[in-house]
Amino acid sequence: MKLTILRLTALSAQDRLDLAKIWPEYRPEILTPDETHQLYAARFNDRLLGAVRVTVEGVQGTLDSLRVREITRRRGVGQYLVEEILRMNPHVSQWWMADSHVEDRAIMSAFMQALGFRAQTGGWEKTAP
Repeated sequence: MKLTILRLTALSAQDRLDLAKIWPEYRPEILTPDETHQLYAARFNDRLLGAVRVTVEGVQGTLDSLRVREITRRRGVGQYLVEEILRMNPHVSQWWMADSHVEDRAIMSAFMQALGFRAQTGGWEKTAP
């Protein structure tokens, strides 16, 4: 099966189980998506492997809590997830990723910079050309 990036609009019981593995620190009730507060995930074989919360306000987008399940890391899932979110939101010209909830800032910094984000105090930013 192919890795698919999707915007979650309603969470199935399996999605909730998978998200609990991705984000054990979050209670399920705070993961309710709406037009401003969105959830995107990477799905493979009917399971979510990674996810990120996205807040869109006009032309500004904020990525939050980007995480890929540990067993799946270093296989391009996170990169594909972020690239697809940027592609799916062409109206957003300024992106921000805060460094809060980041497990290892050095690894995340290298990852974000490889995606074209610039390191800033408190996170990374990317402005569309």
